[in-house]
Amino acid sequence: MAHAGWRGLAAGVIESAVAAMRDATEPKACLIAWIGPCIGPAAFEVGEDVLTAFPAQERGASFFRPRPAHKAEQRWLGDLLALARRRLAQAGVTAVGGGLWCTWHDRARFFSHRRQSGGGRFATAIALRA
Repeated sequence: MAHAGWRGLAAGVIESAVAAMRDATEPKACLIAWIGPCIGPAAFEVGEDVLTAFPAQERGASFFRPRPAHKAEQRWLGDLLALARRRLAQAGVTAVGGGLWCTWHDRARFFSHRRQSGGGRFATAIALRA
């Protein structure tokens, strides 16, 4: 299990996790990824600091759409799901599921630090079956 928010994605957490899994399995093992709940592309508003944390080839409209300027500062809507799927595909993982839930918009099911003040958590678990 790996957590890869925007900082983790930019730092290569997915690539490192896939490399570690490949080192720990048979060479031709089929890796399957599942993307858990995260903030969706219609809600993940970022500034230039987040945008420039990613390589130039990932700063385009496929991953970051310009948002109309407000408060004299340019903002973008970032698509963490698309970035994660791209990184997984580049690492050779093509079986990818999940990514169906937006923690910002699904208020009844998920806590969102960006939406709510105070504490709150949710967890995802993984199990290996023999």
